[in-house]
Amino acid sequence: QVQLVESGGGLVQDGGSLRLSCATSGGSFGTMAWFRQAPGKEREFVASHTSSGGINYYSDSVKGRFTVSRTNARATLYLQMNNLKPEDTGVYYCAAAFNRKVGVPRATSFDYWGQGTQVTVSS
Repeated sequence: QVQLVESGGGLVQDGGSLRLSCATSGGSFGTMAWFRQAPGKEREFVASHTSSGGINYYSDSVKGRFTVSRTNARATLYLQMNNLKPEDTGVYYCAAAFNRKVGVPRATSFDYWGQGTQVTVSS
C-alpha cells in the first residue's frame, strides 16, 4: 500500500528555517508536491517536483525562500524553508501522484496524501 509520512514541523521564529520531509512507500511517483492549509483558508499549493525533466514549481509567496528536492532514490521529498514568515503558518501536507503533471498541480489531482505536519511561525 502507498504511504506518505511527513515530519519536521514545529515552532520557529520569524526569519527562521525549517526542513520538512515526506517519506514515501508503496510506489514510484511521477509528481510530488507540498500543500499547506492555514486556519480558515483553503489548501494552497506550495511547491512541487515532477520527475520528467526534474521540474520544480513554487508558489509566488514562497519563491526564493523555499526549496523542494528529492532523494536520489526518489523515496523522500524535502522542503527546505528559509526566512519563514508568520503567514507561512499552517499544516503542511505532502501529496503524490503516479502520473506526471503539467504546470502547477491542483490539490484535487493527487491520489495520495500524508497526514500533515504543523508549522508555526511566531512574530
